[in-house]
Amino acid sequence: MAKVIGITGGIGSGKSTLLSYIETLGYPVYIADVEAKKLMDQEEIISKIQFLFNEVVLTEDNLLDRQKLAKIVFNDSKKLEKLNALIHPLVKKHFQDWVEAHADKSLVFKETAILFETGSYKECDYSILITAPLDIRIERVMKRDKIDRQTVLERVNKQWPDDEKAKLADFIVENVDLKLAKNEILDVINRIK
Repeated sequence: MAKVIGITGGIGSGKSTLLSYIETLGYPVYIADVEAKKLMDQEEIISKIQFLFNEVVLTEDNLLDRQKLAKIVFNDSKKLEKLNALIHPLVKKHFQDWVEAHADKSLVFKETAILFETGSYKECDYSILITAPLDIRIERVMKRDKIDRQTVLERVNKQWPDDEKAKLADFIVENVDLKLAKNEILDVINRIK
């Protein structure tokens, strides 16, 4: 059975770039947010979401209206908890099936922004926190998402700070210089194997 490596980091830390590098090394990468969105596009799940909130959360094409759903849950923590209670177990089961499908690999990586917040790091053999100084993260997100500094800070402030995550992480990789960060990731992988 493959060892499961949880990987996380705050917005703008450069997780996606390092995950792409990990994939080039031949390791499977599961991106929880992407898989959750795919699951939420299933008709059965959309129906459950509509029933849960007793509101129409569909576009004219009968697809999930993510903006409408976001407005509902991000302005009401109880509704967000309800949505998470529906989606998180589905993602967990999907991930377990995915790990079994990759049982022939020595390592698999699971990326989730809320690895520590949800306690799912406890289901991993090891965890890696990707960090970068806040100013660099802000600049990256402003450039990537074409948004202002204040909007980025609002997003950052909704996440646990890196120093809290660092207390729980097995490995910390600073991603300021990409070449150095790749070398650090490679070193961590070799230590884990």
